[in-house]
Amino acid sequence: MMNSKVAAIQMVTCADIEKNLDTAARLISSAAAEGANLVLLPEVFAVLEGGPMRAYGEVEGGTGKEGVIQDFLATQAKKHKLVVVGGTIPLISRPGSQGVASDRLIEDGRVRAACLVYDANGEQIARYDKIHLFDVVVNDQQSKYSESRSYEAGEEIVCVETSVGRLGLSVCYDMRFPELYRELFRRDAEIVTVPAAFTKVTGEAHWEPILKARAIENQCYVIAAGQGGRHSQTRETWGHSMIIDPWGKILAQVAEGEGYAIAEIDLAYLNQIRERMPIKDHLKL
Repeated sequence: MMNSKVAAIQMVTCADIEKNLDTAARLISSAAAEGANLVLLPEVFAVLEGGPMRAYGEVEGGTGKEGVIQDFLATQAKKHKLVVVGGTIPLISRPGSQGVASDRLIEDGRVRAACLVYDANGEQIARYDKIHLFDVVVNDQQSKYSESRSYEAGEEIVCVETSVGRLGLSVCYDMRFPELYRELFRRDAEIVTVPAAFTKVTGEAHWEPILKARAIENQCYVIAAGQGGRHSQTRETWGHSMIIDPWGKILAQVAEGEGYAIAEIDLAYLNQIRERMPIKDHLKL
């Protein structure tokens, strides 16, 4: 499909999983009604990180532990006949091989921040586990962020063919590491997805310029879906979910609060840019 509509869904996730899933379902339905062929949910859309995540963790495939969040994603994809990129969910198992669900459990009480992709039939077609964990100090009320206390880092770079194009998967803090996106470019990613929960302080400074840079330098569409509001007394996220074309133009954006950005992507236009400026042929490193 050369032309498709894609949507970046923005939420203000709370501590109530059921409420979060209801919100996600409503926003997915609205985007689908506008013709979206793919929707991207934000990072931690079902349960906000910030504390122990083991209690919310599911086993890949739902085996051995009720897969409420995974079932939700599969149901939404099949119901609306679209590709769902499921932000991140906490999984207590490491990935299996060749699409087989894994029983390799994480034994130290942590989880993986897993981004699952479902096709329009509700079948899981990819899993990416966040590689770069946000262990930093930020000049805001929360101050210290220590994702590695709750999460185990992933290792595998993931691209997947979908009905809207070839997706390169990433999550939030990953976007500060351009070598990941260059590798996705080498693997022929046409669209890069960035579910995120960027802090307000870092988002205001860096969110838009980094996303534009990733789109321009890798000649790809970037779909970035963020958390966008106040979650607690100490936690506030930047929002500004957006869709950016391969020339660095913002096609759609939603600033604060819940909502979604929706835009058409044109792979013929992407290919034209790549043909006229063949960056991949000019790579030296």
